[in-house]
Amino acid sequence: MLTPSGRAGRRQFLQLAAGAAALAAVSRVAWAQAYPTRPVRVIFGFTAGGADFYMRLIAQWLSDRLGQPFVIEQRPGAGGNIGTEAVVKAPPDGHTLLFFGAGPAAINATLYEKLNFVFLRDIAPVAGIIRMPQAVHVNPSAPAETIPELISYAKANPRKLNFASLGNGSGAHVAGELFKMMAGVDMVHVPYRGLPPALTDLLSGQVQVMFTPPVDTVGHIRASRLRALALTTAARWEGLPELPIVGDFLPGYETSTWFGIGAPKNTPAEIIDKLNREINAGLADPSIRARLVEQGSILAGSPADFWKLIADDTEKWAKVIKFAGIKPE
Repeated sequence: MLTPSGRAGRRQFLQLAAGAAALAAVSRVAWAQAYPTRPVRVIFGFTAGGADFYMRLIAQWLSDRLGQPFVIEQRPGAGGNIGTEAVVKAPPDGHTLLFFGAGPAAINATLYEKLNFVFLRDIAPVAGIIRMPQAVHVNPSAPAETIPELISYAKANPRKLNFASLGNGSGAHVAGELFKMMAGVDMVHVPYRGLPPALTDLLSGQVQVMFTPPVDTVGHIRASRLRALALTTAARWEGLPELPIVGDFLPGYETSTWFGIGAPKNTPAEIIDKLNREINAGLADPSIRARLVEQGSILAGSPADFWKLIADDTEKWAKVIKFAGIKPE
C-alpha cells in the first residue's frame, strides 16, 4: 500500500513521463515540419530509361514544394536489389528514399533465395504513383485473334508458342507464367536482356507472344505490326479502349506494372505522412495527372494502401515463381 509520500512520488513520475512524451511528440512534429533540411536522395535500382520518367516528374514536384532538391541516384544491379539494400542501410530520416516497382518489392522476395533484407519489413511504403496495364501481344502470324483462340491453340499445340520476356523473373516473365498456370497451357519462355531485343524478335516472328505494357508498343499495334489481344488489368486503358480484359475470358487473371516510393523502416511517421500528402497533391495536379494517365492509372492513396498492394503481389508472385520454378539469371 502506497503512503501519501509514495502516492505523491508516483503522481510526479507520471506527470514527468507524460511531459516527456508530449515533448517528444512536439519534437517529432517540429522535425517533420522542418523536413527536408538538406537535399534528398531518391535511389532507383535500374539504369535510365522507362520508369525514371515517372520518378523525375514526382522528384521535381517534391523539390518545388518542399524547397530542397530531390536528386535521382541510380544504383543498378541484381534486379534492383542493390538499390533497395542501399536504402535499407540508410539513416531513417527521410533524406534517402527508394523509387521502386513490383520487381524489387514483390517478385524478388521469392525469386532470390538469399537477400540481406525483407522488403515489407525493412522498407516503409510512402506512396504509390502509377499502375500500368500489360497487354497480351502476338505476332500477326500467330493463329489467334482473341484470348480464347490463343488458349485453344496453345492447348492443342503444347510448346509450339514461344513467349518473350525482359529476363528471368521480370514482370513480363511472371505475367506469362501466371497465364500458363491459370489457362493450363504450355508455352516456351524465351528471356531477353530488355525490351528492344525482345520486341525485335516479336515483330519478326522469332517469338510469337509477349506480355508487356502497351504504352511501349501502341505504335506497332496501330500499324498492325503487332496484334494486342487483351489487357491484363481489371480495368480498360484509355490508350486502347477497344481492348478487352484477359479476366473476361480467364476469371481472376490480373497483373500490372506499378511504381512508387518508399523509405527506410523507422522513418518517422510524420515525415512519411508529409511525403504522402505532397505526392498525392502532385498526382492530383492537372499537368502531372494528364501525363500519367496517358500511360496508366494513378495510384494515389495512403501508405497503408500501398503496403497492401505490395503484400498482395508478393503473395501472388510467390505462388507463380514456385509453380514455374523460376530462378534468377
